[in-house]
Amino acid sequence: MKKYTVGVIGLGNMGKGIAKNFSKKNYHLAVWDVSSAACKSFRKSNSVQFLEPVEMAKFCRTIFLVVPGSAEIEKILKGKKGILNNARQGLVLYDLTTSDPVHTKRLAKKAAKKKVSYLDAGMSGGASGAEAGNLTLMIGGKEEAYIETRKHLKVFAANLFYLGDSGAGHTLKLIHNMVCHTIFLATCEGGRMAELAGIRLEDMIDVFNLANARSYISETRFPKHILSKKWDAKSKVSNLHKDLKMAVSLSKSLGTNPDLGEQTLLFLENAVAQGMENDDFSLLFRDFQKIKDAS
Repeated sequence: MKKYTVGVIGLGNMGKGIAKNFSKKNYHLAVWDVSSAACKSFRKSNSVQFLEPVEMAKFCRTIFLVVPGSAEIEKILKGKKGILNNARQGLVLYDLTTSDPVHTKRLAKKAAKKKVSYLDAGMSGGASGAEAGNLTLMIGGKEEAYIETRKHLKVFAANLFYLGDSGAGHTLKLIHNMVCHTIFLATCEGGRMAELAGIRLEDMIDVFNLANARSYISETRFPKHILSKKWDAKSKVSNLHKDLKMAVSLSKSLGTNPDLGEQTLLFLENAVAQGMENDDFSLLFRDFQKIKDAS
């Protein structure tokens, strides 16, 4: 069997795009996902090998973990058939999840005992960025391993930020998401105010995008997913709730009072209580007043 250079574990919205970019660049590529449906789009490719994590650990030099979070990664790493007990010499793992930095540091320490480098790389850019290969990555972990492998990151990311020790990437990712989701809800609230005042939502967004209230939310999220009525931002309300819960916890552990973050978390908790956990988060605008009224 060939010794595949790169492996991608997790072929959901993000992992699928990342893997496709490696395939386009003619990498020796191994992929795996617990869902057979997620693997379907790679079945016809002669350049892609399907390997379970235990086999991937033996033949890949770098593995990208694009699964829901640390709990899923820990299951993949541990045990006789886990990655850590079967890792080839010099294996580098990249954790591309949005996770609690405390848990990330624990996993990195476990990996280090097996002489495996474990780096956290928070992503920004969404599924479209993964598909286009222009993600922004926030990276923490062993710098030597990062320098050695960053050429692989450039296959699917346009902007690389090495931030320091293990956990730094996931820390900044949580901060980023707390700010991003708070801006989203503030824009939703402003949009509802505009409509009640007889101003078209489209006009508010046009003004924002030429004024100081512009943001990624007004420039991209609203036009593509809300004004279009497509409601297809490709992330669940439960994902935003998870992010804010971790971010608020992190803030408190740092000795700060995340007032705005807590308000955003409270709104998302109300949305989950309304049964929206599996809904696309763009629908938070559609149901904004209902969620507020239920609080």
